[in-house]
Amino acid sequence: MSLANKAGALRVFDSHFHIIDRRFPLVPNEGYLPDDFTCEDYLARTGILNLAGGAIVSGSFQALDQTYLIDALQKLGPRFVGVTQLPASVSDEEVMRLDELGVRAIRFNLKRGGSERVEHLESLALRIFQLARWHVELYVDSRDLPELHNTLVKLPAVSIDHLGLSKEGFAVLLSLVERGVHVKATGFGRVNFEVPGALRAICAANPDALMFGTDLPSTRAPRPYTDADLDLIVETLGEAMARKVLYENAVAFYRPRKEL
Repeated sequence: MSLANKAGALRVFDSHFHIIDRRFPLVPNEGYLPDDFTCEDYLARTGILNLAGGAIVSGSFQALDQTYLIDALQKLGPRFVGVTQLPASVSDEEVMRLDELGVRAIRFNLKRGGSERVEHLESLALRIFQLARWHVELYVDSRDLPELHNTLVKLPAVSIDHLGLSKEGFAVLLSLVERGVHVKATGFGRVNFEVPGALRAICAANPDALMFGTDLPSTRAPRPYTDADLDLIVETLGEAMARKVLYENAVAFYRPRKEL
């Protein structure tokens, strides 16, 4: 059944998308700067979805800037939250200010940079959770998870982007899922394995772990997001589990200021 007839009827909390607006600072990442993808562009692109909110994620090219994120949160409203990048030196007052504005997580971009260095991961993740109950998000290749495993299992709340990207290390990803780590069902065009099997394995390991996201506008992805990716989740997992993956798991994890 098509998205409009089946998946389109299910509520969606989009756990991973980017807003790109050249009115605010952008930093070239390995020479790359993305095209604009404004709040208006995002809402137009997701118009077919039963969109109930989402998480705006800071990209490598936005580095430590907060101005674009604050603007986007104000425009999109309290059903949306922010995932930002902050230095280890950030003050408690700044964390709480951002929390009031709707930020709910800090991102470590270990694949492309633009965020704080990995040596600050444990201390900063523990500190912000104690302060504001924020979780930590990792853009990391599963091949690098073995060396991070002992750190990640100490942290109170973690999510990993794009199904971990690689088949190599997927077993380590599953072991982390069993211990409460969340995983984003995003970036299907970025991975090097069969997606349906990975979705089933993650849900079997922990039915509360998997969270759908569009990854729009899919910057630098070999294949950008299509609405067929959402259809694939429903077809692979069935409607009951799809409700958790598309909405319930992420809303419980991100705690938006207002729910639909």
